[in-house]
Order: sequence, then C-alpha cells, then structure tokens
Amino acid sequence: MAGKRRDVDGILLLDKPRGRSSNQALGRVKYLLQAKKAGHTGALDPRATGLLPLCFGQATKVSGWLLDADKRYLAEARLGVETDSADLDGAVIREAPVPAIEPAQLRALERQFSGAQEQVPPMVSALKHQGRRLYELARQGVEVERPPRPVQIHSLRIEQTAPDRLRLEVHCSKGTYIRSLVADIGHALGCGAAVDTLHRVGHGHFDAAAMVSLDSVEAAFEAGGAAAIEALLQPAEAALAHWPSVRLDAAASAAMRHGNPAATAAINDRSPGAADAPVEAETGWPLVRVVDADGGFLAVAAEDPAGWVRARRLFVPAA
Repeated sequence: MAGKRRDVDGILLLDKPRGRSSNQALGRVKYLLQAKKAGHTGALDPRATGLLPLCFGQATKVSGWLLDADKRYLAEARLGVETDSADLDGAVIREAPVPAIEPAQLRALERQFSGAQEQVPPMVSALKHQGRRLYELARQGVEVERPPRPVQIHSLRIEQTAPDRLRLEVHCSKGTYIRSLVADIGHALGCGAAVDTLHRVGHGHFDAAAMVSLDSVEAAFEAGGAAAIEALLQPAEAALAHWPSVRLDAAASAAMRHGNPAATAAINDRSPGAADAPVEAETGWPLVRVVDADGGFLAVAAEDPAGWVRARRLFVPAA
C-alpha cells in the first residue's frame, strides 16, 4: 500500500500481541493509517503483551506524560530457574529445587518488595551504555555493570498457583522492570525465578477494558480502510482526563492559540482533577488541561503564581 502520509490525531490503546516488538506493532498501525507522525509510550518486550498506547499526530504531544505514568501488570513466573534475561526466553544459568512456600512468606515478600526500591535493570533492556542499547550488547554476549535505579512499587500481590509457579499483580512507577522484580523474589526464596508471561493491564488512567487487538485493527482496515481505524482512536485529552481543567472565554482562547498566556480572570469554568494531578518539574506550578470557549481541547498549561495560565503544549490540528 502506497500513498501520501496523512494528518491523523488520536490515541490507539493497542493490546500488543506476543512476538512483536513495540516498534513493529506501531509501524504496522502507522502504515495502515498512512499517518505522518506516530510514537508509542513505553515499550513492551516482544514476549510481553497488553496495553501499549500508540499516539498519532497531535496526540504525540502527550506522550511524555504517558511515559512518566504508572503501569499495572499481571505476570506469571516459574520458580527454580534463573536465566540470563530473567525470562524464559533466556539461557538457563542456574536451576534449584523449589522449597515449600507458606502463605506467610508470600505476604512477607509483598511487604519487602513494596514501596521505594533500588532495582538493577536487566541486560536485555533498552537502556543505553556508551550509546548502545543493553540488549544489543547482551546479544553479543557482553555484560556491563548497571547501576541500580530507584523505582516505586505502589502495590504487589503474589499468589502461588502451582508448586513452581507464582502469579504477580504489580502497580508500579515508570522504569520498573518486572523481570528484575521476579528475579529478586526468586533470589529471596533461594531457588531463583524467571518471567514466563507478562501482560500490561494499566497505563496511567487507561486500563485493559479499552484495548483493541492488532487483529481487530487489521479487520477494521479490511472492512473500511484507514477511516475505520480512525474510529477506534481516542482523543489526545483522554490521556489527561484525570487532570484539573479550565475553560477560557473566547478572547483568551484566541490569544492562547497564538501562544499568548491567559489571565485567570478569563477562566469561565474550572473542574477539579484527581489528587495525583501533576506539577511542572522545572517550576513546581500546577498543570491543567485548557479547553476553549466551545469546549474543545486547546492546551496543556501551567498556572503561575502571578495569575497567568501559560501554554506548554498547544493542540491545534493541522488545517
């Protein structure tokens, strides 16, 4: 299929299939849409499945906030084995008998691995060392020292589903590696552990209920072309629906479209957001969604102490 690239705006909540990289999945949907601009918001390994928000056009402007968002996962782990990748795709480096595990031990592990953690990234991660991806080095048999990174495990539930199997439900901060978490739990149990399956069920305020499979995307295209896929997209502001919002009057809306700040006196309406609504890292000012006088999504803006609403990202579709 060849054709001119098009302006397409919106977010597709893709259920990434197993066996495809995040970039491969993005590339396929972008190709079907013939979209000019696209990006994903937090890679899943080829072995992993689940929620992968794909952003197109204007929606790529919210990708940074989605990258920073918390994630939620379901994982199945096999006990009694350690691999060089911390999942069952890797080469086995150690096997050990699995001890009898009491429920009290699992509750203790949940407490031990919840909250602030220092985590060593796996060698098969996309982090860079001297300009090269770690997974590229790992494929060449090279291992380098990886400094531990701070992460936050907001909640952790561990269930033993078979003598050599654990099921984990994890709500965590960005940058958390479930493979490293599983390997650390296996080490604590003394027998080792590796990820068998990994499924992302939440990304920020998006959840699995809204996902669309790649097969459904392909079927939509066969039935109705790119327009049928566009009908599956969510608007960019859906990623920020939990943020507080302000609605400007007509004059202030027009001014902001040209990059000018708006006085808080020009706010016609204000809606509170969730308790975890963000602040701007550089200034500490609260961030808000800005809608125009007609209710259309206009900008992400920061409210400064002097009473001005200053746009940080404008969402004005191409003509």
